[in-house]
Amino acid sequence: MCFCETLFKSVKLYCNGCLIFLSKNISECLHEVKIIPSEVKDKLIKIMIWNGTLNDQNISQVIHSRLQMLNLQNCNISDEALRQLGNCKQLKMINVGFRSGERVSITSAGIISIASSCPSLKEVYLERCSNVLDEGILAIARNCKHLQILNIGRCSNITDSALYALGQNSCFLQSVKFSATKVTDDGVTALVSGVCSQSLKEVYMDRCVNLTDGSVEAVLNCCPKLHIFIFHECPLITERSREALYPFLRSNQIKQLTWTVY
Repeated sequence: MCFCETLFKSVKLYCNGCLIFLSKNISECLHEVKIIPSEVKDKLIKIMIWNGTLNDQNISQVIHSRLQMLNLQNCNISDEALRQLGNCKQLKMINVGFRSGERVSITSAGIISIASSCPSLKEVYLERCSNVLDEGILAIARNCKHLQILNIGRCSNITDSALYALGQNSCFLQSVKFSATKVTDDGVTALVSGVCSQSLKEVYMDRCVNLTDGSVEAVLNCCPKLHIFIFHECPLITERSREALYPFLRSNQIKQLTWTVY
């Protein structure tokens, strides 16, 4: 190994060590963090997210206007953190979902704020955010015109109004998850027969107790590019859905399919 390679690796290790130290002592260096270049801030953000130290108090110091991805799934944040993302106009992905239990600190108010501030969002993950209501999803549908992936699974208070808004506005939507919500056949039909019918490739609607065979048939009839369809543990779905699946199963595009017939 030549001297330059050795020196480069040493510098890289030193820089990483400095960032790790900074992430652990961020509260004492908030003023200095402001002047760090955006490329270095991206690395610092990843370390803080990994350690779960990014929070409402320090997020404004480390984010920057060129930020494109922000996974806050492992962080203790609330609506206050989302309100501080107003300058992140290039943000394309945000994940504020929770791994287990519920995240009650994120509400529709925070989602409305980020939808208004970050119109370039393509991927939004809100799984288990039980205090996010329909108005939050309406804001995403109306403001984030390039939305491709939306996960509102286990957002237990979501109803048909959210799916209506997506069906009317989200023409690039490719993957949608609304598992364990309050939606009905009317909402599902409005979604899959709307402007995203030709783009939808993945639909996850498992554990939705109000859905019937009508929802399954609507998805199969309206989404020609569908290759992932998940609808297990929907107690009102019957043998009729299994029969409707036969043509779908014969196609070569299927990648994943799970269902339960009661």
